[in-house]
Amino acid sequence: MRISAKADYAVRAALELAAAGDAGPVKAEALAQAQGIPHKFLEGILGDMRRGGLVVSQRGGNGGYRLAAPAENITIADVIRVVEGPLVSVRGARPPELSYTGPAESLLPLWIAVRANVRQILGEVSLADVAAARLPRRVHALAEDPDAWTNP
Repeated sequence: MRISAKADYAVRAALELAAAGDAGPVKAEALAQAQGIPHKFLEGILGDMRRGGLVVSQRGGNGGYRLAAPAENITIADVIRVVEGPLVSVRGARPPELSYTGPAESLLPLWIAVRANVRQILGEVSLADVAAARLPRRVHALAEDPDAWTNP
């Protein structure tokens, strides 16, 4: 799985909105500056997030963006799916759409297992969890493994 700049920026912008809570709409410029995201690129991402129902926008001098639902109800997986599509794909296809033969036949359950693990982690962690530095124990345990930090 590869996390694109677009997905990373979307999650970071959503986390800024989660941290803002009910303080009112946050301008795109403020989000971009807070996270070091190119403003024009972020505008497109926020448009995707608005069309995907994750954020709402308000026009005017006091306008900006806010989350469309409580941060506890929006997972990291939700954000990534809205801006990038499926969490795991193989050559652009979802794993259940694939078929293999011969010695490659067992690749399908492997790709399904990879997708299931990604879904478990990203689907159980909410914006509120990350914004409050309250990652689940299972996530901490995976990140504490020294091998997780090395590039083979």
